[in-house]
Amino acid sequence: MSGFTYRPATFVPFQDTAAVARCRAIRRQDIEKHPNPDFRIRVVPDAELGFLWLTDMFYRIKTAADRGERCVLITPQPWPQGYRQLAYLINKFQVDCRQLWTFNMDEYANEDGVIAPETWKPGFMYSMLTNFYAEVDEKLRPPRHQLNGLSNANLDCYGDMLAELGGADCCYSGPGWTGHLAFIEPDAPEFAAPLEEWKTFGPRIATLSPFTVAQNSLHGFFGMSGDLCAVPPKAATIGPAQVIGAKHRFDMHGITVDGSFASWQRLTSRLVLHGPVTPLLPQSILQTLRTDVYVTESLAADIEPHWEKGY
Repeated sequence: MSGFTYRPATFVPFQDTAAVARCRAIRRQDIEKHPNPDFRIRVVPDAELGFLWLTDMFYRIKTAADRGERCVLITPQPWPQGYRQLAYLINKFQVDCRQLWTFNMDEYANEDGVIAPETWKPGFMYSMLTNFYAEVDEKLRPPRHQLNGLSNANLDCYGDMLAELGGADCCYSGPGWTGHLAFIEPDAPEFAAPLEEWKTFGPRIATLSPFTVAQNSLHGFFGMSGDLCAVPPKAATIGPAQVIGAKHRFDMHGITVDGSFASWQRLTSRLVLHGPVTPLLPQSILQTLRTDVYVTESLAADIEPHWEKGY
């Protein structure tokens, strides 16, 4: 593009073009390299990502049950098929889940900060109760109060509830288009702060980024058709403090547009894995923490022009 230069659009949250250019140029063979030995990146076949997530979650639940210990997980949503498979394994191996505690990391909210009830079908707690809890044999289920989702009743104490249990044993995550972690958005005024202060922030209602609204309009629950009006404008979310307070983190990078090569996540993954650690890339905080990161071959693919492609 010789002779033509431009800055990113003003509404793009992360504006460091030098960092973007450096991360954009990271090749497949280099994406696993990171200076923090506790931040372990592994590229895996596309078909294995869900299996690895499912295996890790089941292993933690079963191992804790076998030892008679509590298992506390921060759980992302939605993953209907995966949670049904998790319930199947629990039933198959008769895993006693009476000491399992789960905390959904986020939930939608309206413009007034009213959090979606667990009866709302596109909601994350509805998905967890329908696809996991209801599928586990009644004699194996944890007590209902041990499956937690954010609500207006518990928003102010949600972080304390986790802390009283010693924090999560594992936090499962994956970056959104903005690099958000849960719904910790880089452009949400509710999370505007310098890095050290930002790291102390707990659960709150946050304004969703326009990019997140666009991303989620492609979810199955909203019709996969770009219906921007179907996606609520705000969300309740855990804060960086709950992620940092977890004993371990399992991070997944594998979202493409309904199985095609196209992906809004390919550059975002490089930015949060290898860019600067900053609230403008919320998931970048994981670079400083003990984390197992799994990137699919599709996401690790080199970023280069496809000149014969239009839309």
